[in-house]
Amino acid sequence: MPHLEPQQRAMAINKLLSLGLLDLLRNSSGLLYRMKDSQSASKMKGSDNQEKLVYQIIEDAGNKGIWSRDIRFKSNLPLTEINKILKNLESKKLIKAVKSVAASKKKVYMLYNLQPDRSVTGGAWYSDQDFESEFVEVLNQQCFKFLQSKAEAARDSKQSPMVQRNSSFATSHEVWKYICELGISKVDLSMDDIETILNTLIYDGKVEMTVIAAKEGTVGSVDGQMKLYRGVNPVIQPTGLVKTPCGLCPVFDDCHEGGEISPSNCIYMSEWLDF
Repeated sequence: MPHLEPQQRAMAINKLLSLGLLDLLRNSSGLLYRMKDSQSASKMKGSDNQEKLVYQIIEDAGNKGIWSRDIRFKSNLPLTEINKILKNLESKKLIKAVKSVAASKKKVYMLYNLQPDRSVTGGAWYSDQDFESEFVEVLNQQCFKFLQSKAEAARDSKQSPMVQRNSSFATSHEVWKYICELGISKVDLSMDDIETILNTLIYDGKVEMTVIAAKEGTVGSVDGQMKLYRGVNPVIQPTGLVKTPCGLCPVFDDCHEGGEISPSNCIYMSEWLDF
């Protein structure tokens, strides 16, 4: 608006701000103004400037949400005032509080209609902020079972060793489809969820992975590449010592009788012996 005097421009901007039609933002170069969409403006109709500011901060946080402490830092409002505003916005169903798996005693706030990010809810592995270890173990077993059956079918084919090896591989999409058809999950699992399980099997030495080139648009491929997995058997069984807590203990060298870390008060050893 170069044709307007600075004073006229300031009056127009302040008028739009008071009507809730503009967002006031700040960056390193100064203040910025952004036109609000009509839906957001109608939601905040009748709200004061402090309430609009808190709503805007929460809106900018997206589906990852924001803690009340960070809202206080960004708004420079007293905590008592922020708590009052948050309760008011929740009562209007403009925002909601969601418990985060990163800090079970703290809540993050986000817009009411947003689906929380996986980093907040923990994804498929969490239920009410509790890690579903049994569910993960079942998925672990079933994924490995599928890859084992694939490897056994390849061996029974009596083809050349190279053909047997290649046919023993399965894509993450095939594993995902198998798990979905089993119907053992109450939540919708994604390909990333299944690949997370397959990665744990790789770390356990039960599965190996290879990456091959794939045509664009091929099911299960990403950026022209596809991950293949196959079940493997260990060449030799681990020794008994490795299976004990001592064999995997990261503070083994600091453990001695009478010390802060000792065999007599080791909870891991006690649990292992009870098992």
